[in-house]
Amino acid sequence: MTEEVSQVKPVVVKGVAIGGGIPKIMVPLTGASAAQLRAQAAALPLAYADIVEWRADYFEALTDTASVLACGRALADLLAGTPVLFTCRTVAEGGQAAIGDEAYGDLNVAVAGSGTADLVDVEYQRQPAVVERVIGAAHASGVHVVASNHDFAGTPARDEIVARLRAMQRLGADICKIATMPHSPADVLTLLDATRVMAEEHADRPLITMAMGALGIVSRVSGETFGSAATFGMAGTPSAPGQMPVEDLHAVLAVLRRAHSG
Repeated sequence: MTEEVSQVKPVVVKGVAIGGGIPKIMVPLTGASAAQLRAQAAALPLAYADIVEWRADYFEALTDTASVLACGRALADLLAGTPVLFTCRTVAEGGQAAIGDEAYGDLNVAVAGSGTADLVDVEYQRQPAVVERVIGAAHASGVHVVASNHDFAGTPARDEIVARLRAMQRLGADICKIATMPHSPADVLTLLDATRVMAEEHADRPLITMAMGALGIVSRVSGETFGSAATFGMAGTPSAPGQMPVEDLHAVLAVLRRAHSG
C-alpha cells in the first residue's frame, strides 16, 4: 500500500477498525420476518463476520417503524458485541424497498436515534436534503454513516467513480461505498483502478468498493491491495450478485494477508 492510503483514519465500531489492515467482512441478513431474522442471526458464523448488515428492505413490516425498531433491538441483543449496519436498499439501487425519499429519511433517522444500529447506509443520490438529514441525525446519535451508490447497469468511467466517492466524502459520510456491474474484465480493472486513485490521492476515510457478479469476485478479495476497507460475504442467501460464502471469503483473505505480511 502507498503512504497516502495509510493516512486514512479508520472507523472503529465496537472494537472493529474499518480502514486498517485486512478488509473487514460484512454479512447480510435478509429475513422477511422477525422470526426469520432471529434464525439467520443465530446461525451466523460470527467467528468470520466482523459486521452484520441488516438488509431491512427484505423485512415485510418495513412500513411499520415500530416493528422495525423492535426487530432491530432484538437483533442488537442477539448479536451483542458485533457491530450492526442498518441498510434499507431501494429498488432503484438493486434492493427490495419501494419507498419515497421522505419516508426513507424518516426511517433511517428513527433507526439512527434508536440505538439499534452502529452504522446506517444512505444512498447518496437520493434527495440532498434527505441525505443531509440522515447524516446529521446519525452523527448526533453517535452512529456512523456509510454513503453508498450501486450501479447495476454497468461500470462508469474511472474518473466518474472517483467523483462519486469524493462527493460522498464531501457530504460527511464516515465510509464511502460504491458497487458496479462489470460486463468485461476491463470493467473490473476500471473499478479497481478507481479505488486505487481514490485511496492514494483523495481519501481521508475508509472506502468500500466492489464489482458485482462472477466477473467481479476478484474485487471482493483484493481490497488490501487497492484500498477497499471491507467486503461482503454471504451466510445462506446473498444480498447482491457475486457474494462468496463467508467461510470461503475469510479463508481467501487470510491467505492474502499472509502474503502481504511476507
